[in-house]
Amino acid sequence: MANFLAKAFGFDSSKHSVRTEILAGLTTFLTMAYILAVNPGIFSALDMPGGSVFTATALAAIVGTLVMALYAKKPFALAPGMGLNAFFVFTVCLGMGKPWQFALTAVFIEGIIFLVLTVTKVRTWLINAIPGTLKKAIGAGIGLFIAFIGLQGAGIIVDNGATLVGLGAITKGKALVGIIGLFITAGLVMAKVRGGILWGILITAVIGIFIKDPATGAAITTLPSKVVSLPDSVAPIFCQFEWSSILSWDMLAIVFTFLFIDMFDTMGTIIGVHQGAGLIEKGNDEIPGVEKMFLADSIATIAGACFGTSTTTTYVESASGVGEGGRTGLTAFSVAVLFALALFLSPIFLAIPSAATAPALIIVGVMMMPSIKTIHWEDYCKAIPAFVTIIMMPLAYSISDGILLGVISYVLCHAVAGKFKEISVTMWVLAALFICKYIFI
Repeated sequence: MANFLAKAFGFDSSKHSVRTEILAGLTTFLTMAYILAVNPGIFSALDMPGGSVFTATALAAIVGTLVMALYAKKPFALAPGMGLNAFFVFTVCLGMGKPWQFALTAVFIEGIIFLVLTVTKVRTWLINAIPGTLKKAIGAGIGLFIAFIGLQGAGIIVDNGATLVGLGAITKGKALVGIIGLFITAGLVMAKVRGGILWGILITAVIGIFIKDPATGAAITTLPSKVVSLPDSVAPIFCQFEWSSILSWDMLAIVFTFLFIDMFDTMGTIIGVHQGAGLIEKGNDEIPGVEKMFLADSIATIAGACFGTSTTTTYVESASGVGEGGRTGLTAFSVAVLFALALFLSPIFLAIPSAATAPALIIVGVMMMPSIKTIHWEDYCKAIPAFVTIIMMPLAYSISDGILLGVISYVLCHAVAGKFKEISVTMWVLAALFICKYIFI
């Protein structure tokens, strides 16, 4: 059994625990299962069959996460990305007036290009070109970003109109559930309870049964009316590509945008979670096995486009499972199995509210902050780009924008200070490309 686990998932019985890996997978799944409900809701604006989109979402997650588990042997999970799905629906289809078949074709082409860039190791070259200071900042920035997502999901932080963000009604409804859950989860983590984050999610979900939403009068956690349901077919949206417009300027711009966001979201997640979990050796900024992780991401995007959904990418919520101790492909395999079960047990999995998963995301955000301890804050050439990277991820609501603006500020700060020797040719090229991206796209 030990040999099988080692060959299949990179599991080392002297370092890893099967129980911990499985619990970590369950934790990751619970923090990202919202995509099964959110994705069909977003695509409903295009009149795509909700049941088919639900099935496509789960299948894309299963394929990508299995490749990550068995080939890359890493504890990361994949699913159709938030932000990328909104760009697909609201910008490409509703904003530009393109049919969803056109957008699916763009996603498919982007996945092929991603695969080529991975095989030729261009993506690895890019990730290794990012200075160590920015890599450390990326980890902390993602920590703030996922904590912000959690605070929003629980209604603790809301859009108040006047100042963009403000404090929600924290003494009632889902915000109250989230705050109670946060202190419960924090207590479990501080007490070093095994599976503390997962227990926090489950206990918070139970508490939600007894607290009502003041607006609707319904309980925050609603018990499902049924347990098992058969998945809908993906036939109506499977491989529905439109090849007649692949040489148009619109297609080029859309493919490039999908590629840009996907590339740097994935890069940021991989760097950030590795930094936050201490999976990068001291004195070595390179991430082991990064090519295989990128390959899993590109294969997942191609598969997702065939199934009928938007770009599939590595999920930042994987940090919750890594925070629970997940270190091998067995964690990712557990997530894939749970997505397969979700195809038939969706009423149960979708009953867990965002208020219950929010505490997990906030605690994981805390866990990812130590990566900034070794940033030289007294050196403003490094401190300013690091700060820009960290602060822009939650404020721009984008991992990729945080990285892009961090790279631009790194080059500009060093150039203004006359430290040209510390700017590699690659960083000059990246900064120029990123500036062009903001000007022309």
